[in-house]
Amino acid sequence: MSITKYLDDLEARIEAGVEEELERQWVDFLQGRSAGPIFSPRRSEAQKPGIDWPEISINKAIADDEAMLLSQFAACSEKLASGSGAFLCVRCNYGTSIIPSLFGVKLFIMDEVHNTLPTSWPMAGGKEAIRELVKQGVPNLDQALGEKTFSVGRQFQSIRQSYPNIGRYVHLYHPDLQGPMDICEVIWGSSLFLDVVDEPALVKDFLSLITETYRAFMREWDKIAVSDSAWSVHWGFAHEGRIMLRDDSAMNFSPEMFEEFILPFDSQLLRELGGGGLHFCGKGDHYMHLAAAMPGLRAVNMSQPEYNNMETIYRQTVDQGLPLLGFSREAAEQALDSGRDLRGLVHCW
Repeated sequence: MSITKYLDDLEARIEAGVEEELERQWVDFLQGRSAGPIFSPRRSEAQKPGIDWPEISINKAIADDEAMLLSQFAACSEKLASGSGAFLCVRCNYGTSIIPSLFGVKLFIMDEVHNTLPTSWPMAGGKEAIRELVKQGVPNLDQALGEKTFSVGRQFQSIRQSYPNIGRYVHLYHPDLQGPMDICEVIWGSSLFLDVVDEPALVKDFLSLITETYRAFMREWDKIAVSDSAWSVHWGFAHEGRIMLRDDSAMNFSPEMFEEFILPFDSQLLRELGGGGLHFCGKGDHYMHLAAAMPGLRAVNMSQPEYNNMETIYRQTVDQGLPLLGFSREAAEQALDSGRDLRGLVHCW
């Protein structure tokens, strides 16, 4: 399948003035100049496609580079067609196991019917295998899903260099590298939640190795997708800084364990890689006072506000100047109805 005709269609539909006005709205929001209580930008014009774009499943995209490219640009086409307020953006969409695959885990590809990103099995061999990984040090980055990610990243950049509008207004954002503890859990398996008590030194040694690997991976990625902007795009929204960490595993840890096993490694990455945002699923109100204080944290993206004491979250985010991105509109409106000031720092689709 040649993707040229689809790229030509996308290139022709991108209106510089529309995209730059959207950028201006986002920058104003990030700098605290949003006019309304909830920030929900839209493009001033929708641009319908001139051709029919195909639907491509995740499994097909993972198996074929051109299908991966087309699937990501198809999402940009949909944003233009709907007049969405989301940035045009693409990524190497290989799921949560990009870094785990470098350490040798076995991928678990979901059945085609689910159209869902893959995951992976925990490392065979238990703690002894983890000890061996620590001895071996940072793995070869140009293998497994790392090789795929870098290769497709270069192909995205080649397209962006060939099409002026795509190059200027379609953002290539960094792949899903998770966060150190999330990677640790994926590789280690559920026994991790006992081993943080039984083998804390080994857990920290492995987290240190993961953090070093994450840093090395991002530095290689930056050679492909270098940016001199003070803000980045992720999942269609903008945030100040360079990276978007994921702390989904953190819901399972006490504040004390968050401070011991998660905070130091997240903080190191934020400090050394130019700051950025933090995503978490589930409950995070119990550690948010620690996370929010990390130097370099610039935004928070959370799901499932119903599992959180949201007043606690608001005090540690919007009250401290940290925007909430991609937030639940229902939860935001409930807060406003109760008289809660969101300080113009909540973005909802």
